[in-house]
Amino acid sequence: MIDGLPYRQVGEPIPGRIVCVADHASNFVPEDIELGVPRELLDTHIALDIGTEGVADRMARRHAIPAHIATVSRLVCDFHRTEDADGVVPTSSDGHLVPGNIGADIEKRIERFHRPYHDALGKWLEAAKPELIVALHSFTPKLESKPMEERPWEVALLYNEDNSAAVHAIRLFREEGLHVGDNEPYSGKDLNATMDRHAEAHGRHYLTVEIRQDLISTEADQARWAALITDVANRTALALKGA
Repeated sequence: MIDGLPYRQVGEPIPGRIVCVADHASNFVPEDIELGVPRELLDTHIALDIGTEGVADRMARRHAIPAHIATVSRLVCDFHRTEDADGVVPTSSDGHLVPGNIGADIEKRIERFHRPYHDALGKWLEAAKPELIVALHSFTPKLESKPMEERPWEVALLYNEDNSAAVHAIRLFREEGLHVGDNEPYSGKDLNATMDRHAEAHGRHYLTVEIRQDLISTEADQARWAALITDVANRTALALKGA
C-alpha cells in the first residue's frame, strides 16, 4: 500500500482513450491483519492474480494505457465482489481455510479497503470517460481442489450483459493462434462485479481479460502479453467505432 491507499494509479488518462483496471494485482497484507494462512500461500493464486500487476504496469508505462491497480490482497478484501457478497472477506479459497477472516469485522474491512478503492476508481473513470476499459485478471492452470480438471485456455474474455467488445477481442486473440475461452473458466454472468458497477452500469465498453498464470509468470512474458493486449484493445476500440 502507498500512503495507506488500497490502490495505485499509473499514468494519466487521456479522455476518450483506453484505461486498465487490475483488482487482484497484489498479495500485500497489512501488518495489523492476521489471516492465519502459511506465508507461502500468499505467493499463490489464492492471494492474487499472478502476473497481472506486471502486465498492467507495463501497459501503463510502455503502451500509454493508464492503470488503476490494487495494492491489497484479495484475501484481505476482494475488490471484485460486491459489498454484500459472501466472499468480499473470504474465509476460504480453493480448499484453504483463512481462519483470521472468520468473525472478522467485515464492515471495517469494506470501509478501509473496498470503498476507497471503488470510490477512487469511479472518479478516475468519470474523469477519463474511456472508450474502453481493460479489466485484467489471471487464472491458475488448475485448481488445487480440482486437480484433474486442466484449464486449456490461454486467454479468455468474460462478460455479463454486454459482450459488444468481447466478441471482437475473442476473434482477435484467436487470430493470434491462441486457445481462447468465451466466459471461461468463470462466467461473467456470475462474476463481473467491478465491470457491472463501473462499465455496464454506465454504458462503457469493456474487456475482462483472463490470462493463464503460467503464461505471465516472468517479466519477459508479462511484457509480451502487455503488448498483445494493448494491440487487441486498440483494434477492438477501432472495431467498436466502426460498428
